[in-house]
Amino acid sequence: MKPQDAGNDEVATQPAEGAGQDQAEMVPATQVTAALAAAGDFKDKLLRTLAEMENLRRRTEREVADARAYGISNFARDILAVADNMERALKALDAEIREKAEAGVKALLDGVELTERELLKVMEKHGIVRIEPLGQKFDPNLHQAMFEVPDPSVPAGTVVKVVQTGYTIGGRVLRPALVAIAKGGPKAAPSEAPANDNTDTV
Repeated sequence: MKPQDAGNDEVATQPAEGAGQDQAEMVPATQVTAALAAAGDFKDKLLRTLAEMENLRRRTEREVADARAYGISNFARDILAVADNMERALKALDAEIREKAEAGVKALLDGVELTERELLKVMEKHGIVRIEPLGQKFDPNLHQAMFEVPDPSVPAGTVVKVVQTGYTIGGRVLRPALVAIAKGGPKAAPSEAPANDNTDTV
């Protein structure tokens, strides 16, 4: 083989080597694109997982708070019977009878009143609050109307008598107040609806 032929062979092989380098450079670019796409998928999955975990955390906190606030609802309803009996006992004797009662009876009544106040204080400590509807406009979220009373001296729909005391727990109705409402009087002014209604029955 002549020297010039060898040179020709060397020159002929150079384009092939350049093409191989271009091909080698294209492979990493494809891999980078694939890696970026995979990273995007992983990021999307991570963000979704984090969002789900945050929603789960908030839902759990809300359920725990509800359990703390309303977990004693059944027990509270049973306690209401005790409060009702004390209230009936105190209402059974009017002021005149109590005034004429002997010292021992007065002391007993004072003890019952003290016990009732202490019971209501303990109930309020646990979020159980008395509904005081007398003289208020009838609210179907808090009150249950038992009958109507003709009373033109007050606006129609005003609570004029409480048949049974109602209670709320944590802002929700534990037991609606049983009331009598006035009819025949002037129309009551419309009241604005509260911005946040938390009077769902427990």
